[in-house]
Order: sequence, then structure tokens, then C-alpha cells
Amino acid sequence: MSNGPGRKPKITDHEILEVFRSSSDPVLTTAEVAAEFEITHRGVRDRLEKLEEAGKLRSKKVGARAKVWWDPEHTSVNGS
Repeated sequence: MSNGPGRKPKITDHEILEVFRSSSDPVLTTAEVAAEFEITHRGVRDRLEKLEEAGKLRSKKVGARAKVWWDPEHTSVNGS
């Protein structure tokens, strides 16, 4: 059965985590992750929050509405 026009295939947690692991930046914004999959910021934010609850990502607020995300297993917290 087809997903229908405009409907994207499901994105796995592994695919989301791979964006962080393959990035040269230590942290990513929700918008940067959303751009990789061409899905809405809200959809990505929900997924990132679930990955954080599961201990697979960490986040930090960096402004009134801004947040950055990182993979604690692939990013050093002390910059080394």
C-alpha cells in the first residue's frame, strides 16, 4: 500500500542519531535536523524529546525559544 502523495516514509531513531554522528558540529538545532529529513520542526522536536527521555540525546536551552541537541556518546562535554 502506498503512503500517498506528499507523505514521507517513517524515519527511524537510528537515522536521526546518524545525523548527529555524521555532523562536524558538536551540537545541532531542531531546524538543522528537520532540514536533513524535510519534515516539520514540531515533528522533529517531538522525536528529539523522546530520544532525550530515552537517554540517547541531551539538550540545552540557549535562548528564549532556542535549544541545541547532542549525542552524549559522540560529543565530549569538556571539548577534548
